[in-house]
Amino acid sequence: MKYPRTDSRSFLGRTLRGFVLVPTSLAILCLGLVPLADAQRTSLKPGWNMFTPQQDVELGKRVAMDAQKQLALCNAPRVDAYLTALGMKLAAKLPTRGVQYPFEFHCVNDKAINAFALPGGYVFINRGAIEAADNEAQLAAVMAHELSHVALRHGTNQATKAEAAQGILGIAGGLFGDTVGGALMTQLGAFAAGGVLLRYSRTAESQADIMGTQVLYDAGYDPRAMAQFFEKLGAETKGKLPAEFFSDHPNPEHRVERVDEEIEKLGGTPSSMKRDSVEFEAAKREVLALPVVKKNVPVAPGSAPPAAPSGNLIAYQGTSYTLSYPDNWRKYGDGKDVSFAPDRGVVQTNSTQAALAYGMEVSVTSYQGDANAAAALETSTEQFIAGLRKTNPNLRVTKESQRVHLNGQPGLSTYLSNDSPVGGQETDWIITVLRPEGLVAFICVAPQNTYAGYEKTYSAILDSVRFSQ
Repeated sequence: MKYPRTDSRSFLGRTLRGFVLVPTSLAILCLGLVPLADAQRTSLKPGWNMFTPQQDVELGKRVAMDAQKQLALCNAPRVDAYLTALGMKLAAKLPTRGVQYPFEFHCVNDKAINAFALPGGYVFINRGAIEAADNEAQLAAVMAHELSHVALRHGTNQATKAEAAQGILGIAGGLFGDTVGGALMTQLGAFAAGGVLLRYSRTAESQADIMGTQVLYDAGYDPRAMAQFFEKLGAETKGKLPAEFFSDHPNPEHRVERVDEEIEKLGGTPSSMKRDSVEFEAAKREVLALPVVKKNVPVAPGSAPPAAPSGNLIAYQGTSYTLSYPDNWRKYGDGKDVSFAPDRGVVQTNSTQAALAYGMEVSVTSYQGDANAAAALETSTEQFIAGLRKTNPNLRVTKESQRVHLNGQPGLSTYLSNDSPVGGQETDWIITVLRPEGLVAFICVAPQNTYAGYEKTYSAILDSVRFSQ
């Protein structure tokens, strides 16, 4: 279940021998012209957010720790030191509104042209981005873009909106668990759950482009490098699959034009702007010499399926229910959202996201409506399925909801189909029960060609469910 002018400032502060100071009113007028770029630059600020900046840091740290375990890092100290020096230079120009982020910068041994920044300032740059950059200004543009996501708090802003829409399966509840970040590992650990934090909108991407351009300008780099890098990627991938950067960062309309407009607002590009450095060239030579590491993908289409579910069940105590699941399955997460899956039952779909291919997800979501209404169960179930479609656009109902009882509780049984992360189609059997704590959904997932082999196990798990009074 799935970016030749007249500079008025040059006349200020000039003294001419033998001339008296200008009148105070004129001086004030002149001083008002000093921050011309500041006055005209686009003003940006973080959006609605249920997290605090400190919680951004806590979440980002948890996800970053898991990312370092799962990603193939370059393990090149000189490259990491270079990225850190460059990153801190850019971060110093970020408008963080007084928040002190513990910035970290890591080189990832991945040839794909990409980079990402987690909330709190944990930045990962693929070697492919370094290799693709023609100069330091272009690499700085990629990093300034990612750092802008941190300053604008886009990650937790997106998670906040997703939670409000109840549109995230198995992750949103973990993000908003009893302790911040305490239940991030709902499917494949904190790193996979961190995919929610990187699911940016085109508006967020445009804002990161604009602020990134401002950061480049303020740090002394040629701000045109932002547009140049996007144009380079676009030209290289024309008529082909989009670059991974564009895949993970939705491409806003008129991206290059918007960057150029911001440069004009900043006053154009002075000839003294920095473009390259010997340090960048040395770092690029080092990553070009690194051995290529194959991506770590736990399960791929066509690979061997997981082992058959064990008939021996072990108990799990949830917040408002208990159940038993096969002892050769693992539990991921806790609280409102928890998954049970066999080894190789969860698929890492790209560098930051994962999906459940085999197993069961239990999700508890609040219901916005009268829980005592006659059709409350049907309405809440429809809302839940509609939320799933936001992240699973090919999700289809194959068997309309039917009334059932789950250990004495009235419920609905609904069958759906969806694209399976291991290829082909999957069957999703959802049992929903409306309780005082919200809608409790039990989602049973397996590829269509193997689903029959899991039906007995799913029935046994559901038969074991007991709700708290």
